[in-house]
Amino acid sequence: MKKIMFTILLALTSFTALAKPQTITLDLPTMDCAMCPITVKMALDKVEGVIESAVTLDSKSAVVTFEDTQTSVVALVQATTNAGYISTLKQEK
Repeated sequence: MKKIMFTILLALTSFTALAKPQTITLDLPTMDCAMCPITVKMALDKVEGVIESAVTLDSKSAVVTFEDTQTSVVALVQATTNAGYISTLKQEK
């Protein structure tokens, strides 16, 4: 019985070891007031798997760190869109 429990525990630990935090930047061109970043941050932080988000009005962007096994860029874009702010993944130069 101890071997089975150990194997299950080892398997669960292995799955979490595969989780890789990802950091992306989203462009949010329609943000235009002081409340916009607050609304977007709240929407992003509600997405399961989001570790941290920082939303800036000046650059009209959001930097989001998330667990890639729990959520995706598509889910993050959907969250901002549902909050009323269409976003796109900022391409690296």
